[in-house]
Amino acid sequence: MKQAIIAEKLSFAYPPAEDQPAVPVFDGISLSIEEGSFVAVLGHNGCGKSTLAKQCNAVLLPSGGSVTVYGMDTRMEALLYEIRRTVGMVFQNPDNQIVANVVEEDVAFAPENLGVPPQEIRSRVEEALRVVGMEDYRRHAPHLLSGGQKQRIAIAGVIAMRPKCIVLDEPTAMLDPQGRRDVMATIKRLNAEGITIVLITHHMSEAAEAQRVVVMAEGKIVADGKPGEVFSQVELLRGVGLGVPDTTALLYELRKCGYDLPLDALSVEECAQAILSHTF
Repeated sequence: MKQAIIAEKLSFAYPPAEDQPAVPVFDGISLSIEEGSFVAVLGHNGCGKSTLAKQCNAVLLPSGGSVTVYGMDTRMEALLYEIRRTVGMVFQNPDNQIVANVVEEDVAFAPENLGVPPQEIRSRVEEALRVVGMEDYRRHAPHLLSGGQKQRIAIAGVIAMRPKCIVLDEPTAMLDPQGRRDVMATIKRLNAEGITIVLITHHMSEAAEAQRVVVMAEGKIVADGKPGEVFSQVELLRGVGLGVPDTTALLYELRKCGYDLPLDALSVEECAQAILSHTF
């Protein structure tokens, strides 16, 4: 399988403040992300996951080691334009990415700056709005939309650039439950259409929807695998201050009571079936 993003022995430290030492974030981590996959990077604030996200499209550059994006080394300044066309970024606050007073103009902003011909821009805007389910809002003012709708518009603006990969840095952190559901549905739809997804989150339920979960703590990768495999490591996760999905927590407590139940039944349906199938 082709690798979309490869970090090799990656180190990074933020520049020091006046009379202060540099702030190291991670030292020598390695990670590869397959093309077309949906990977969630999970961890508490300050663990390094957002810094890692910004390494994926050269918002930040390595202090040591390397990051390769579809074969392009992010340290090569001449490749910066192509890297950012290839890997789109969606940030936590959609208001920071919305630049126009009309939805369709906002979605058109990036391809216009890329020099895409007007007819092609119109096609891309229509397609991007359709993908995120916002085609009926094309002439609306973005500031009048809900948080979830704004975030979907921000995602549409990235889609219009035709990236191969989208990195989303806690895109649901400022949203209500319905907004989170809408954004997660959009993310899964994009992945189903072949776009590589890297989702930075601290929500267990969101990470459980990914194909693979990478857990970070204090700048290190402490777990990496399928959601069921990772969340089965209850003590490890609790040891780094993280919880587990409610279904896993229930099954874990039942196992402590002596019931031989699987810990990888993540959905409510799978959990209920595991309990119903057990002989008590």
